[in-house]
Amino acid sequence: MSASPADLVITGCTVLVHDEEERIAFREDAAIVVRDGVIEAVTDAAGAADLAAAERIEARGQVALPGLVNCHTHAPMVALRGLAEDLPIEEWFNDVVWPAESNLTEKDVELGARLACAEMIRGGITCFADHYFHMDAVADVVTECGMRAHLGEAYFSSQGPQGRERSLEFALNHRGAAGGRITTALAPHAPYTVTDADLAATADLARTHGLPVHLHAAENRDQTDTSLARHGVTPVEVLDRSGLLDTDLLIAHGTGIIERDLPLLARTGGRTAVATAPRVYLKFAWPDTTPVRSLRAIGVPVGLATDGAASTNTLDVWESMALTALIQKSAEGDPRWLTSRQALHHATLQSARAVGLGESIGSLAPGRRADIVLVDLTGPHTQPVHDLAATLVHSARSADVRTTVVDGRVLMRDRELLTLDVRSTVRELEQRLPALVDRSHGHRVQDYDT
Repeated sequence: MSASPADLVITGCTVLVHDEEERIAFREDAAIVVRDGVIEAVTDAAGAADLAAAERIEARGQVALPGLVNCHTHAPMVALRGLAEDLPIEEWFNDVVWPAESNLTEKDVELGARLACAEMIRGGITCFADHYFHMDAVADVVTECGMRAHLGEAYFSSQGPQGRERSLEFALNHRGAAGGRITTALAPHAPYTVTDADLAATADLARTHGLPVHLHAAENRDQTDTSLARHGVTPVEVLDRSGLLDTDLLIAHGTGIIERDLPLLARTGGRTAVATAPRVYLKFAWPDTTPVRSLRAIGVPVGLATDGAASTNTLDVWESMALTALIQKSAEGDPRWLTSRQALHHATLQSARAVGLGESIGSLAPGRRADIVLVDLTGPHTQPVHDLAATLVHSARSADVRTTVVDGRVLMRDRELLTLDVRSTVRELEQRLPALVDRSHGHRVQDYDT
């Protein structure tokens, strides 16, 4: 370690680490040394006791984890949280959400993003993959608040070629922004709202400019069945024939992925990943969930996600981790799958890989970016601890996160947000809500017909 003072030393904690075979393990009474936004060392607490540092955090009784990644969300949709409840997805879209979204202004998106980032920082999320509109405003909020984000400007074919062009312009203008904390993607909405020609054009743009793609596909089994009935192909087969499976592709949901899709996903020409958001599948009463076991068997990373808070009411990846573990046991009829350690692997390294950041975040090791969360396990609901992995997945809550660090910068310390003002954001957002939720105009941004 360098003789000069470190920027940050976190000491006395238990650190979640990955071994050479990427299995989860825990190092007790440890310390993390951070310099220039990077983890310099994970060592024992005694070895770091006399190390000079600009900032120290004493973390006895806490567990240090890699920052969680929300692999698919629509952060500004927190402004619509609770607006469309207890509805099937077609009514949810057509009668409430898409009419409200036709009112969206850049200011609404900015305020929604501020509130969402505050919620995610408090829940130990250090990076999120966002797919929405007016994304310049989201990028500005990310730059200001200190989070890491993978951002894409969503588009429908109904917007004409201008939608695709805006998505490309955003991706090129913002990749590498915020000191490298922002990465970008092209963001066609879905095969059922974007034509085959536009999907193929997006694949060409992705290859030309070295950009990944983030979209919804095979969200549920009904979409797959409808695609087969109308076109004779599954949504995944649409992605294949358009060339998107030869790009670095992040597929949101995939609960409609079926057996015939798996060989295509196994031999993609790019880095393909799937984001699972189990709460939304329960809320819409979908009969299937993301086939995590099958995808893992063919080497496709599955990251954890929340989707937008308009559909799931929360941006809590902690809950997504627990639900994924439980629902997978039920779906597979096997209590030995998904284990707590496997769930933690999905929440850390697999989620980092899903958003294309598997070489820089997702584990706490020298050379990795210093995205760290500290979780307090001293509460009665987490005691006693017989199996630390099980305690983290099934007993701990997002409210147990005490401290959140991104790139070595402390964004929340002892539950106090340091980079965002929630009260003023909520005050301003409340003033804008009547115009945002008005549906008397009868317009909507798109039709859901699948």
